[in-house]
Amino acid sequence: MNKLKLIIKREYLAKVRNKSFVIMTFLSPILMVGMIVLIAFLTKVNDSEKRIITVLNESDYFSNSFNQTESISYIDLRNVTFDEAKDSTLSMGNYGLLYIPKKDGLEATANNAFLYTKESPVSTILERVETIFQNRLRQGRLQELGVSAKDFADIEGDFEMKTSTFDGQQNIKGINEIKAVIGGGFGYLIMMFIIIYGGFVMRSVIEEKTSRIIEVIISSVKPFQLMLGKIIGTSLAGITQFAIWIFSASLLLFVAMLLLDIDLNALNANPMMEQNAMVNMAVIPESSDNEMQKYAEELFKIPWILLLSSFVLYFILGYLIYSSIYAAIGAAVDNETDTQQFIFPIILPLMLAIYVGFFSVFSNPHGPIAVGFSLFPLTSPIVMLMRLPGGIGEGGVPLWQFLTSIVLLITTFLGIVWLAAKIYRIGILMYGKKPTYRELFKWLKY
Repeated sequence: MNKLKLIIKREYLAKVRNKSFVIMTFLSPILMVGMIVLIAFLTKVNDSEKRIITVLNESDYFSNSFNQTESISYIDLRNVTFDEAKDSTLSMGNYGLLYIPKKDGLEATANNAFLYTKESPVSTILERVETIFQNRLRQGRLQELGVSAKDFADIEGDFEMKTSTFDGQQNIKGINEIKAVIGGGFGYLIMMFIIIYGGFVMRSVIEEKTSRIIEVIISSVKPFQLMLGKIIGTSLAGITQFAIWIFSASLLLFVAMLLLDIDLNALNANPMMEQNAMVNMAVIPESSDNEMQKYAEELFKIPWILLLSSFVLYFILGYLIYSSIYAAIGAAVDNETDTQQFIFPIILPLMLAIYVGFFSVFSNPHGPIAVGFSLFPLTSPIVMLMRLPGGIGEGGVPLWQFLTSIVLLITTFLGIVWLAAKIYRIGILMYGKKPTYRELFKWLKY
């Protein structure tokens, strides 16, 4: 046990005293916050651009259809020809010219309308203009059937089905997706930590193996103790760096938002949420403070203590499993180039956990795919965390699934450590030969 403590201490100090480790510990938060601030600033600048469209309406239709929005302004031209309107648009440097000719009937007028621009129009601009025409055509068709403008507004009103549990608790639209995103964020942190710091373990083993220091160490320490010490020591160094990143990045981001007046909500802004004149004719329910309060209450109901404690548990077990595999790979090869053939099979379950987990949990968190991936040991640290914001028990993850995933993780960890130790024991002293999967399988039999 004393030897294991010495190995853990040696690995930890060797990592935290490394110059590159120290530099990246303090430089990475600055780069991450700088990137976020830059994206928010560029998004704000991009959204602040106002496009002006000249409208030449020769028909009796669409006269009051084009109202100004935050990103588009319309200039009506009257008593001018098409060529004059085009020259005027180009000379003023406007974004485009919307030409609506005079035709018999609304349908013919709309079908012969054109939007002229210097280059292919931005999809959001084109969709806004198309929406105006679509609503005007729909209104005209209904009026021909005897539907008034007021009736049209009532027809266009949105409808949302109210849902509730059998206990009488009202459900909120989109809350399951929000919970899945929160859990997915924790899962994504685990994946990034495994990829980054699992590679540290592998590179550490390769360095000691190529420098032949391992031959001296292995004479007084068992291979299993050495492997376990490296895994724990490197993970502790990674947790230290990770904690510094979280604290310093949060502090820097808060200071940047105050000093530079950066609104991070701009990153989530959807320009298509702006309403044009025809859409505003519909009856749109107001977004009340009561609805926002319901969302806040639902977020407050998320079992944060369970989620955070489960994050730590799944983080430790998941990292130990994958770092054991990384250590075995490092012992089996002589240089980092030879690791490429073994890395992809390791990363593949993590990628599947993120992408398949998101799709399955979003659509059906209790479906067979979501349940299967949350029980499979190589993906459960990520997928189970996506499901846990719903809690454990009724409406959330069944207790037996939660306990089964933990038991399977522990069992898999012990099995992989046992297998990895066999590869580590033989591969740590193998030099000058590129291993194959067949040879690795033979080492497991020794």
